[in-house]
Amino acid sequence: MTLVSTTKAEVFAPVDYVSGPLNAGLLLLCDHASNALPASYGTLGLSHQQFQRHIAYDIGAGAVTRALAKTLNVPALLTCFSRLLIDPNRGADDPTLIMQLSDGALIPGNATLDEAERATRIAKFWHPYRTAVDDTLKNMEQAGPLPVVLSIHSFTPLWKTTPRPWHVGLLWDSDPRLAMPLINALEQEPGLIVGDNEPYDGALRGDTLDDCITAQGLAGTLIEIRQDLIADSAGATAWAERLARLLAPILERTDLRQRAFIPSRTGRHLSFTKTD
Repeated sequence: MTLVSTTKAEVFAPVDYVSGPLNAGLLLLCDHASNALPASYGTLGLSHQQFQRHIAYDIGAGAVTRALAKTLNVPALLTCFSRLLIDPNRGADDPTLIMQLSDGALIPGNATLDEAERATRIAKFWHPYRTAVDDTLKNMEQAGPLPVVLSIHSFTPLWKTTPRPWHVGLLWDSDPRLAMPLINALEQEPGLIVGDNEPYDGALRGDTLDDCITAQGLAGTLIEIRQDLIADSAGATAWAERLARLLAPILERTDLRQRAFIPSRTGRHLSFTKTD
């Protein structure tokens, strides 16, 4: 994926909506789909080579999301800006929302960030994405059935110099309804090493899953696919086909179509109101 930057005359759209039937029952999200920046931010003082790294976006995740949305005929929301500008998968008050240092790379354009610029980036990029997620979920609920959410990410084969053995991992908080059936299905696939809350823990207060899905009692999970497996179109397509095949029977489960009142491991109190 090459770095994409708009011209000054262009309007930078922060969210890409892949249309699909609102009654599809599944919404796909990709928080780190793009390595692009609006022209006014230049390259944040970084070389173009840095934007080919995982610090700028989740390599392959956008391609998997688009292919899976097409295969299953479901809607998807993808960010159009680099996580180096602002991370849409962090809470607005998270200290890692706008990184000054990421995996050894200093980010000059973020080094002297003041509160006004932080607020500007939240308003122009972070907030529109979260609002799009909330609005799409409300529209899907009205169309019925109650939607479930799969958020698609990717992770590096190495953490510093330590190999990561997993091919794929499922991250979840306290609601197992989507995560555990998908973990079980993936474990039946020949040759796959599947992580349960690996390589990260899925209980992250304020992230997209926590704020927009778990806090609303919806079933959802975050999938992490190792980047070397989806870095090209063939790998991304193969994983999308695999996930489509495995998800199809899981999405028939009736327990996914009800709100669940399960306390979060983050300590956050559930914010939704129970209805009959």
